[in-house]
Amino acid sequence: MPRFALKIEYHGGPFAGWQRQADQPSVQGAVEAALAALEPDVPSIAAAGRTDAGVHALGQVAHCDMARDWDPFRLGEALNWHLKPKPVAVVAVARVADDWHARFSAIERQYVYRLVCRRAPLTHDAGLTWRMNGELDTAAMADAAQVLLGKHDFTTFRSTMCQADSPVKTLDRLEVAELPYPGGREIRFDVRARSFLHNQVRSLVGTLERVGAGKWDRDDVKDALEARDRAACGPVAPPDGLYLSEVGYPEDPFA
Repeated sequence: MPRFALKIEYHGGPFAGWQRQADQPSVQGAVEAALAALEPDVPSIAAAGRTDAGVHALGQVAHCDMARDWDPFRLGEALNWHLKPKPVAVVAVARVADDWHARFSAIERQYVYRLVCRRAPLTHDAGLTWRMNGELDTAAMADAAQVLLGKHDFTTFRSTMCQADSPVKTLDRLEVAELPYPGGREIRFDVRARSFLHNQVRSLVGTLERVGAGKWDRDDVKDALEARDRAACGPVAPPDGLYLSEVGYPEDPFA
């Protein structure tokens, strides 16, 4: 069966997450329903990461095995037709080797978290960012983020429901940048690692927000990390601002 890689973009608001669920809408369910409209016996698809309810994607990657050797462009067009009107789009399709795997072949995942500081409610970005009324110190958050880089036991920043075998992960990048935004400003967190724990990025962002608000400092973040205790974590940031932005592979299948 020919195997295809799919790069998928979606708005996570209407979904209970990526993973297929029996009684709630999921992104996986939407994509598999579109595939089933093309070929009734398409096996279950696999993705690079399982995003939570309300989390978005700019570059989720999944793979599927088809009976027919589709032209990649035609497959993408057909899937997008059957995905309408759901907020899910297949932005690229590539034929890959039979042993290529969206999850296990990946060597890194990148997330972006968007936080907007402004008094006015959001209109165009409602549900797509975390809005805060107050001001945050971007420089202080960027400085505190440095203590989280590298290989650590991230138990503090791990959901109690996390099923990962080990809390030890290597955080390769955690950059905090400020961008202009109408009526305020946007603070963007760029995070990269080979893999992440459940709720890790949102836990990191929520903790750094405490620093930006002047409630915590760099040493408090260091102490929280070293505590290896979920109770030491700051508040978990809401899912609205989180995006799976890119998945890296030894060779880009979409290049």
